[in-house]
Amino acid sequence: MKKEDPQYLRIAADVKLGKNVILHGFCNLYGCEVGDDTRIGCFVEIQKGAKVGARCKISSHTFICEGVTLEDEVFVGHGVTFTNDLWPKSVTSDGSPKSDGDWKCQSTLVKRGASIGSGATLLGGITIGEHAMIGAGSVVVRDVSPHATVIGNPARPSEKSSRNRQ
Repeated sequence: MKKEDPQYLRIAADVKLGKNVILHGFCNLYGCEVGDDTRIGCFVEIQKGAKVGARCKISSHTFICEGVTLEDEVFVGHGVTFTNDLWPKSVTSDGSPKSDGDWKCQSTLVKRGASIGSGATLLGGITIGEHAMIGAGSVVVRDVSPHATVIGNPARPSEKSSRNRQ
């Protein structure tokens, strides 16, 4: 692992880092796995149970929560947010604080070679197909087919963008 300055990184002892991982300042990683040759930008948090494949690029200010799996060669732009709770609440119906047993983690799978544009938000419980392209600022609420390009809020297929991609 190559680090800019260890004093500006928070890497928990339970993190599994592959070979040649590059971490930039102010990363917060705990309970996750990161594959070989992956680059992680500044101000990125990757939570417990998240898995990042080999040769990925995670740009700055990105949040990868529990339940997210990124396969190999995935690109994640700046400020991308993954979610894992479709009904977020801080308390139960009786007003007591929620605990780990009071919610169901919604898993998200981003398949090999997919690209997620800056500022996108991905709701939990979806799959992004191989080599799919998520446009910047899109809000992805459902599965995306392999090789598809989606844009907007909610994200929808972009015929023009799909034709122009090589």
